[in-house]
Amino acid sequence: MPGKKGINPIRSMAEPLELKKTLNLPKTEFSMKASLPQNEPKQLAAWEAEHLYERILEVRKGKPLFVLHDGPPYPTGEIHLGTGLNKILKDLVVKTKSMAGHYAPYVPGWDCHGLPIETKVEKELGGKGKVPPAEFRSLCREFAARYVEQHKRDFKRLGIFGRWNEPYLTMNFDYEAVIAGAFLDFMEKGYVYRGRKPVYWCFHDSTALAEAEVEYEDHVSPSIWVKFAVVGGGKGEASKLGSDISAVIWTTTPWTIPHNRALALHPDFDYAVVETERGTLLLAADRVAALQAECSIAEARIRATYKGRDFEGMNFQHPFLPIQVPGVLATYVTLDQGSGIVHTAPGHGVDDFNTGQKYGLEIAAPINDRGIYLEGLPEYKGKDVFTANPIIVKLLADHGALLGHHSYKHSYPHCWRCHNPVIFRATEQWFIGMDQAAHGASKSLRQETLEKIRGVKWIPSWGEDRMYEMIAERPDWCVSRQRFWGVPIIVFYCDSCGKRLEDFKALRNVVKWFEKEGADAWYKHTPEELLPAETKCSCGATKWRKENDILDVWFDSGSSHLAVLKGPEWPADVYLEGPDQYRGWFHSSLLIGIGIRNNPPYRGVVTHGWTLDEKGQPMSKSLGNTLYPAEICERWGADLLRLWVASVEYQADVKMSERVMVQLSDAYRKIRNTFRYGLSNLVDFDPARDALPNDQLEEMDRWMLERTADLVKRCREWYAGYDFHRVYHAIHDFCVVDLSSFYYDVLKDRLYTKAAKSKSRRSAQTAVWKITSALVRLIAPILVFTAEEIWKYLPKTPGEDESVHMALFSEEQELRADIASKQVALWELLSKVRAEVLKALETARNEKKINSGLEAKVLLNAELELKAKLKQYLPLLPGLFIVSQVDFLTAGTGDYRSDAIPGLEVTIQKAEGAKCERCWNYSTHVGENLRYPTVCERCTEALAEIEGAHEEATTGR
Repeated sequence: MPGKKGINPIRSMAEPLELKKTLNLPKTEFSMKASLPQNEPKQLAAWEAEHLYERILEVRKGKPLFVLHDGPPYPTGEIHLGTGLNKILKDLVVKTKSMAGHYAPYVPGWDCHGLPIETKVEKELGGKGKVPPAEFRSLCREFAARYVEQHKRDFKRLGIFGRWNEPYLTMNFDYEAVIAGAFLDFMEKGYVYRGRKPVYWCFHDSTALAEAEVEYEDHVSPSIWVKFAVVGGGKGEASKLGSDISAVIWTTTPWTIPHNRALALHPDFDYAVVETERGTLLLAADRVAALQAECSIAEARIRATYKGRDFEGMNFQHPFLPIQVPGVLATYVTLDQGSGIVHTAPGHGVDDFNTGQKYGLEIAAPINDRGIYLEGLPEYKGKDVFTANPIIVKLLADHGALLGHHSYKHSYPHCWRCHNPVIFRATEQWFIGMDQAAHGASKSLRQETLEKIRGVKWIPSWGEDRMYEMIAERPDWCVSRQRFWGVPIIVFYCDSCGKRLEDFKALRNVVKWFEKEGADAWYKHTPEELLPAETKCSCGATKWRKENDILDVWFDSGSSHLAVLKGPEWPADVYLEGPDQYRGWFHSSLLIGIGIRNNPPYRGVVTHGWTLDEKGQPMSKSLGNTLYPAEICERWGADLLRLWVASVEYQADVKMSERVMVQLSDAYRKIRNTFRYGLSNLVDFDPARDALPNDQLEEMDRWMLERTADLVKRCREWYAGYDFHRVYHAIHDFCVVDLSSFYYDVLKDRLYTKAAKSKSRRSAQTAVWKITSALVRLIAPILVFTAEEIWKYLPKTPGEDESVHMALFSEEQELRADIASKQVALWELLSKVRAEVLKALETARNEKKINSGLEAKVLLNAELELKAKLKQYLPLLPGLFIVSQVDFLTAGTGDYRSDAIPGLEVTIQKAEGAKCERCWNYSTHVGENLRYPTVCERCTEALAEIEGAHEEATTGR
C-alpha cells in the first residue's frame, strides 16, 4: 500500500535519473600496466603452492597420451638465450597438446656426465689428477647437482610446467644402470668390437671425441708442398721414370709427415711429368698452374702424361726417413686443392686408414695421449705435434724436399669444450660397427637405420635428408672415452690369459650394482665383488681386471628414451632440438633405438635454428651481444620472451635484440588492452544468468563469433603443426584489427548506452565473453602469466576450471552461430564499406568540416546492387560508421570516391539536430522527451527500460 513504511514506488521515480549514472561505463580491476617482472614470480609461487602441474595431469587422466621427450642440456652455468628458446618451444608444444585434450606429461632432463662437467671441476680443483677417481666423480656429481637446481629455477621462471621435482638425470643410479645395460645389449647382439682406428683426439683433455663433440673454428696451419723422389716400379711407361723425378704432395699437417706410409693417386686422373727450375715434378695435370702460383715456379713444361693407375705399386723415397712408400689408388682424391697426390698417413685419417687397410700399410701413430711423439728423429721426438710443425718444415727444407711454405687460414676441428684444435690419432678404442648385423639378422645397423628414417616425420622436411646422409656416411661409432666422469664400459679381462669375459649373465650382475650404488660401484668394488661368485675364465682363472674407459656421453644421453619413457610412452611423439643434434642427440638416440628395439625412439623430430643478434651474428660473451633469459625476465618479463619465441619462424635462425623486445612490448600492450576492454564490459555479466544462445544474438555479434570460430579452427591446426608464429600473428591481428579497430569500437555505443539488462546489450556481452574466453585459451600456451591473470577476471560458468591451464581450447562448433554464408559475405562487404567511410571522415576532419565522427551525417552513393545491399542494413550503418546519421545521396556525386569498392561514393555533412547529452549522437528528436529534454529518441527508450527495471527492483513487480 502507498502509505506502508518502506514502500513508495511513486517517490522512487519522482526525480529523473542522473544521466551519467545511467551509462554502463567500462570497469575492471585488470590492470592496464602488466608489471610482469614483479607479478610473474608471485604467480609462480601460487602455482607451486596449488600444485598446478599435478592438477593439470589429474584432469587429463584417461585422455590420449602425447609425449615430448626432453633433450638433456649440460648443467654448467647460466642458461643462455638458445636454451631459453629451446625450452619455451617445448613448453608451447606440451601446453598446446594438453589444452587440445591430451595427457601430455613433461619430464625435464639433464646430461650430467662427460667433459663439460669434468672441465669445470678440474678448473675448480686447479688442474687435472688432483684427487683420486672416486673422489673426482663425487665432486662432479655435486657440481652437476648444484647447477641442475640453478637451471630448474631459471626454467621455471620462464613459465615452463613440468615434473621439476622428479627430473631425469643421467647420473641417477637407475639411469646409469640403463646405460650400462644398453651397452651390454649392443655387445651381446654382436655390434661392439675393440679396434685400432684413427679418431678425433683432444690431447688437451687426453680423450677421444665423437664427431658430435667436434666444432669447426678458424685456425692457421702451415701449408706445405713436399717432394717424394721416385725410386722405381709402377706400370707401363710410368715404370721407366727415374729418380730425377719427384712426386709432389700438399698438406696442412706437417707433423704427420713422419708417419707417411703411401702416396694416393686417383686411378682416372691425368698426371703430368713437368720440367721446372725446381726440378722435374710429378702431379695432376690440372694442378700444374696451382703449383706454379703457390710455389713461385716460373717455367713448367709438360714432358709426358700418365693415368693415375699407372703409378700403383711405384715406390717413392720418404723425404727424411730411411723408408720407401708405395703409390696407391684412391677415388677420394680430388682436384680442388693440392697436387692431386695425397700424402697418406693411415694412423691420422679415416680415408688414410681405410686405404692402409686395403694395401696392408703400417698404421703408424706413435703419439701419446698428450700429443707427444714417442718415436722419431731427435729433432721432434718428445715434442707435441703442433710444436713439431715448424721443426718438420725445417727438416724438409734441410733435405731439399720443401717446394713451398706459407700460412693457411682454414676451418679446422676443435674440441667442443676446451676449444683447442684436435688431431686424428689411431688408438685402441671401443666401437659400434655400423656395417655389422646383429646376431641372426640380415641387415646391418646402418641399413636398418636408413630404412627407418623414412618413417619419421621431420620438421622441417630437410631433416630427413640430413639425417639420412649423416647415417649413410658416418664411420663406426667410437663409444669409448679416456675419462672418469661417466658410465664405465662393463668389460673384464682375465688376469691370467687376458681374454675378455663374454658371460653376459655375469656381466649383467654389474648392472644390478649400478641400480643400487650407481656407476660409482665400478670404482668402489673389486671385479670379484661386482661379478657373481666364482665367475671363471675358460682358462680356469677367477681373477679379473676392469676396463678403464667410460662410455661416450652421447651414448648416455642417447639412452634417455630407454631410461625415461615407460610402456606406451615409447616411442616419443616428438623430439625438439637445435640443428646440431643431427650429429648429436637425434643421431645417438636413433642408433640406440634401432640397435636395441629395432625402431626409432621418436615419431617426429622438430628442429629450431640458432639465436643471432640484430646484425645476424651469433650471440657470444666475447662479442658482448648476448641477452640472457634472466635479464629479459628482469626487464620485460617471461611472457615477453615467450611472445618473442612464438612470434619468430623458429625453424630458421632467429634474431634478438633490445629493439625487438621494444617492438614486442608494443604488440603485447595492444593484446593486453584488447583483453582489458573485453573484461571491463563484463563486470555485470554472469554467464549462467545473462548469456544468450548464439541464435538469439544480434547479427553482427553472430558474425563476430563466426570469425572467432574460424580463428580457433586455424590456430588449433597451426598449433598441431607446431606453427606457433602463425598463431601469434593471427591472434595479434585479430585483437588489433578485428576487435579493437572494428568490433569493439562499434560496440561501445551499444555496451555503454543501452539499458544494462537489455537484450541488445546482453547480446553484445555474450559475444564479448565468448570471444574473450576463446582468445585467452588460445593465447594461454604463449602468454602463460597474462592468460592466468585474465582468467581470474573472466566471468565463468559453474564448474569451470580454476586455472586457464587446466582448461581446454574452445571448440570451433561452440562458437558457430549458424549465420548463413550470404550474411557472412554481406558483413565482409560492410566492413570494407566502413573502412572507406572512415577514410572520408578522416578527410573531413582534416578539412575542419567536423571535429568528430558523431558530428557527421554520411551520404552514400553506390551502384544499384551495392546500394540494395546497404539499404538492408541502413538502420545499423550509423552505429557501424560511428556517426549520427546515414542516408543516400539523391542527386549528384559524392565528395570521396572509393578506389577499393567500385561505384562507392561518400559525402560527409554536418549531422542534423542537436547533440544528445547522454550518448553524444546528434538527433532531430532531442527535446521531445519532457522528462529528459536533452536526450535523443534512442536514449529515451533506454531510460524508460532503466526506470522500468528500477521500479521492478524496488517494488518486486
